[in-house]
Amino acid sequence: MLPPPLHRGDKVAILSPASRIDPVLVDAAAAQLCNEGLEPVVMPHAKGVYGSFSGTCDERLADMQMALEDDAVRAILCSRGGYGAVHLLPALDKLPASMFGKWLVGFSDITALHALWHRKGVASLHAAMAKYIGRGAGGFSCYGRELDILCGGGGHHIFGTHIYNVCGQASGPVVGGNLAVLGGIIGTPYDPVVPGCILFIEDIAEPIYKVERILWQLKLRGVFDSVAGLMVGQFTDYKPSVDYRSMEDMMECFFRPYHFPRAYNLPVGHIDDNHPLLLGNCATLTVTPDSVWLL
Repeated sequence: MLPPPLHRGDKVAILSPASRIDPVLVDAAAAQLCNEGLEPVVMPHAKGVYGSFSGTCDERLADMQMALEDDAVRAILCSRGGYGAVHLLPALDKLPASMFGKWLVGFSDITALHALWHRKGVASLHAAMAKYIGRGAGGFSCYGRELDILCGGGGHHIFGTHIYNVCGQASGPVVGGNLAVLGGIIGTPYDPVVPGCILFIEDIAEPIYKVERILWQLKLRGVFDSVAGLMVGQFTDYKPSVDYRSMEDMMECFFRPYHFPRAYNLPVGHIDDNHPLLLGNCATLTVTPDSVWLL
């Protein structure tokens, strides 16, 4: 289910379900939402500090539950990722599914919350958070696409080709996100991977061997025997290894026995121009020699 589109005057809750954030970035993001005619609601602990987190688990949970319970809040914009969203899953999972019918926006560690939204049957948006919006990362091209989807626009994308792409077409729900976070919830009640899905993965600052280790974890769970297609976003801040010059070289070797369509180097992940991607929504991935289409 797609949440209802945003309209002028709608409330958007800004909260920090994981790591702490520079309050200046929260205020800047709130100002940008105001410029777009939306009403930002900065939750009590969004700018808080508790060690590396924005608050205790109970405080972060209270912010999220407050946003979910408020019918006037139509979207939840996470301030940043980091680590800690997984702490909230057991308590949030006990809330009625009807409370989740609003947009969740974020990526990276927020992958854990996207998995919960998927478990509740609601689509969510893998896209720039307050941290990136607040410092103007990606400019209007990034934030504008994000806002367009939230306001009911089309979620279609056209991407460039890559030497390791595998041509073909696949249809199914798009699931996934940050690979390290995904690896941590595979096989749990929050595992979003379902047979026939299109899997999306990205990550930051993970060595090539650690990414391969997580891929093996998914392989041994039978994940790659059932997916319809694979989309590989940006893997950033890593170094070549003795075995592979790049993350894509390792993945090409790893995925060579599989025949599902694959698209590499998509502009989604820990980059300034982070293209928004609908998760939990059915889509069609078409990989040709010249381009990649996601409709």
